[in-house]
Amino acid sequence: MQQVPLGSTGLTVSELGFGAIPIIHLTPDAAHRVLRRAHDRGITLYDTANAYADSEEKIGRAFEGIRHEVVLATKTLRRDAKGVEEHLGRSLRLLRTDHVDLYQLHQVAQESAWEAITAPGGALEAAVRAVERGQVRHLGVTSHSLPMAVKLVETDLFATIQFPFNFIEDGAKDRLHAAARERGMGILAMKPFAGGVIDDAGVAFRFLRQHPGVIPIPGFDTVERVDQVVSFYDRPNVCTDGDLRRMDDYRAELGKRFCRRCEYCQPCPNGVMITMAMGYPVVVARMGPAVARTFCGAAMESVPQCTECGECLPRCPYELPIPEMLRSHREAYLRDLAPPSMPAEG
Repeated sequence: MQQVPLGSTGLTVSELGFGAIPIIHLTPDAAHRVLRRAHDRGITLYDTANAYADSEEKIGRAFEGIRHEVVLATKTLRRDAKGVEEHLGRSLRLLRTDHVDLYQLHQVAQESAWEAITAPGGALEAAVRAVERGQVRHLGVTSHSLPMAVKLVETDLFATIQFPFNFIEDGAKDRLHAAARERGMGILAMKPFAGGVIDDAGVAFRFLRQHPGVIPIPGFDTVERVDQVVSFYDRPNVCTDGDLRRMDDYRAELGKRFCRRCEYCQPCPNGVMITMAMGYPVVVARMGPAVARTFCGAAMESVPQCTECGECLPRCPYELPIPEMLRSHREAYLRDLAPPSMPAEG
């Protein structure tokens, strides 16, 4: 596994990172095995978030004693200074460290969020103070909105940008990646499997490896999965005509039914949490129904507020049938809530 610069931060990281969402559903011992296997195979960058249940705690346990050998990145969804201070304190305690290498403002996609972050008493103030105290080495930001991500890069306030990137969601490869490179920013690619809908790992990584300097952070929940993905980096990358046809097949199949989480559809006039509800099946696939119920519960309970007014439809750049998909996802959610049926007595 090659080690590469993370932009101009001065940090050196593996060309493949580790996304921590899937370890949520693992036992502590199983998570420890997967994390240490990734470390043994040369992965040095570990990306998590305060919102990812107990993932920080599991990472802290796995790397206690070898903290200096890994680069830890975490995130906060809080938009106020007090909230950031609380989240960062919790992250440091759970990660068993006195500093975070990369602290990211999480999912900044709407203008209202950015206004809150940069207002007096906003999240940015606390994040900058944390850098000054040495609790954070570098600040980053994540987004699912391409126009907002470009704006965030152009503020020159952040050392890294994290944005979805895969052969289905490849809009970042032009303006966003170019703007980040011009500023010496590190580029982290979340959703290398498009949130779980790409099930051909080989094709996924043959696409990604065509973009040097972009560091994918796939999620791992088994030792075998770690070995599989790391093995792609053991040989030169060759993307064949067959791979390109396979990518086109995926795009054709998913084009009208895949939410990219750009948030253009929001806000809903009736209070439906559209983006999270649209992603429910992907969250189930990645985290399991039990975790998904907690992670998406509020969003799924907001779906009955949909009156099918249609305001979201012209806002969606991908022409998704949003009300129809929300109904379908709500039905799946209710099925997941139902207790398992007891076998009939014979």
